[in-house]
Amino acid sequence: MLPIDLPSNAAARERIRAAYSPELFAEAAGNWAEILGQHMTQVQAGQTPVLNWNDPLPNVRLAREVLNQAPTTATDDERVARFRELILVMLSRGHNLHHPHYVGHQVPPSVPLAGLFDALGSVTNQVMAIYEMGPWGVAVEQALVSRLAEAIGWDPARSAGLVTHGGAAANLTALLAARNVALGDAWEGGVARSGPAPVLVVQAEAHYCMGRAAGILGLGTRQVVKAEVDADHRLDPVRLEATLNRLRGEGHPVIAVVACACATPVGAFDPLNAIADICEKHRVWLHVDAAHGGSALLSPRYRHLCAGIERADSVVWDAHKMLFVPALCAFVMYRNRDHSFRAFSQDAPYLFDASAPDLREFDGGLRTLECTKRTAAYGLWGLWSLFGPQLFADLVDVTFDMGSQFHARLSAAPDFEPLHAPQCNIVVFRHTPEALKNATPEELGMFQLRLRREVIESGEFYLVHGVVNGIPALRVTLMNPLTTTEDLDQLLETLRIRGRALLETHR
Repeated sequence: MLPIDLPSNAAARERIRAAYSPELFAEAAGNWAEILGQHMTQVQAGQTPVLNWNDPLPNVRLAREVLNQAPTTATDDERVARFRELILVMLSRGHNLHHPHYVGHQVPPSVPLAGLFDALGSVTNQVMAIYEMGPWGVAVEQALVSRLAEAIGWDPARSAGLVTHGGAAANLTALLAARNVALGDAWEGGVARSGPAPVLVVQAEAHYCMGRAAGILGLGTRQVVKAEVDADHRLDPVRLEATLNRLRGEGHPVIAVVACACATPVGAFDPLNAIADICEKHRVWLHVDAAHGGSALLSPRYRHLCAGIERADSVVWDAHKMLFVPALCAFVMYRNRDHSFRAFSQDAPYLFDASAPDLREFDGGLRTLECTKRTAAYGLWGLWSLFGPQLFADLVDVTFDMGSQFHARLSAAPDFEPLHAPQCNIVVFRHTPEALKNATPEELGMFQLRLRREVIESGEFYLVHGVVNGIPALRVTLMNPLTTTEDLDQLLETLRIRGRALLETHR
């Protein structure tokens, strides 16, 4: 038998009780709310840097130092004071996405209230491998799946969906189902290595996770066939059909065609109806990566961008992008309910209860890459329940409209060059000052990269870079609905000022 009530065991239990103290938690939570409330006020007013830039090694050293300062014993008051210090350090070294000058990646300043619902799931550690472990989490997820299915244009009774930890996992899961449907025995027998190799046909500018999925699925990244795009960066249906005819003629099984709504580089929405016509003709699974653009389905003004998405076999839709909830919360949706069970086929009698077969529909572990999965949909369910779907339409409308407004400003400025007509809130452009009028494309591209680095390290704005026609450019995603046209004007002026200084330095 293990020793019981030894002095060391008693001391351990006392330390554990202190860590689990409801009183300590309540006091710390009150301080958390106070500090975060002040932080949000300052950040949204633009009173902080967008990015608290520090080189990586000093940040790592500080994180280690803080770990080394952990007290072994302390009173509750001392622990609360320490808790405040830790929160302030975290905020002072982090990224302020809620700043109106954040115009960077496709990661939103999440609606703060959504984080409170997510926090409830984290504090109580709701998990969802099986229904009985997280019954309300499963209920919330399935209720949202029904709403999103309706938005896509599917019958919720015949379709299915689930949440995964991010768009990469969601795309992998959907393509795994497509592979198993196309190849039949692939789950148990593996991908055959004789004869023409199975291929995945992917929009040429689709997210890099598609190639990663091909590698994981055993197809191999060399079996990713890029479907050519037109001058507007949209998948070209005519060339897609030619590609499918060639592949069929060569005997290659086609796992799926991957279209985008919208593709990452410039936010282009593919012509889904025309693509669906071709996929139906060739009897090929159509997968639509709508991680960013799927939320346009909730906007009467922009829903047309996704026309034809209801004809897809599977759709990925990230709530942690344009539904403005904390990461990660990505939905993978299937038009055919049965396909949701084709991705995985495993026997785990210690987990899945054979005496309750009706729970099969609700035991998410049967259909997800994750075994233990956090309850990721509380934030979206809470936000939807508080404000209704109109809030999501408003968020799409305001941010997509800003894309058009920013494009108009770029077009009117002689020292800026917009590189496409935006369909959403992603805009790619270059700063082209008079001093670089005769620069080579390589010189102009390097200037964009150096300029971006100067701007983000200053903390004035945060934007990213892109590549168009092989030459680097500046790229913004207008993800903050609190950003104004005045902020957009200030961005252009900041780029001009920093650009002049950069050219002076490198003269």
